Amino acid sequence: MLGIVNYQVGNLASVKNAVLRLGEKVEIESNPYNLKNYDRLILPGVGAFGDAMEHLRNSGMQEAVLEFVKSGKPLLGICLGMQLLFQKSYEFGEHFGLGLLEGEVVKFNFDNSVKKIPHMGWNVVHKKMESPLLQDLDSIFYLYFVHSFYVKNLENAVGVSNYGVDFASIVQKENIFGIQPHPEKSHNVGLRILKNFIEL
Repeated sequence: MLGIVNYQVGNLASVKNAVLRLGEKVEIESNPYNLKNYDRLILPGVGAFGDAMEHLRNSGMQEAVLEFVKSGKPLLGICLGMQLLFQKSYEFGEHFGLGLLEGEVVKFNFDNSVKKIPHMGWNVVHKKMESPLLQDLDSIFYLYFVHSFYVKNLENAVGVSNYGVDFASIVQKENIFGIQPHPEKSHNVGLRILKNFIEL
């Protein structure tokens, strides 16, 4: 069974609908005590990093997610959910994340006449190394992005993109996975990534 973590910050319905299209059973879970009952979890996220971490803490989901990861079961962070996996973000101040992956989340920093912020639309992902999340995908593929902040540490990147600077678009470390673009908005390639996660 696949669970989507509900901590009042995220695009829950579209992620659930994408999973349902793949024929998988999925539940939006609001009770942190129930996370341990799932085989896999998706951590979505839309909005500001600091607010999201506050919601995770106040809902009891932060501790529950960390315990889930310790169990060895797969976790997938999507968009802001991926950024929360890291140590720290500088979005509207300085905020600590879940600390599951090393690295910091910083803002795209260039003149808007050169590149618009947020980074929005389709962009190329270069497969940096093999990952079960990217099984059956070409070495270069397109996904749909919407974000103003990015992970600059490429240490755990299995997919790298460029928007004025190289950044980690897909990450993996053991049972921890993250994807900066929105697979639920990325048509067949995005659905393939979700299917790969479901089949882990």
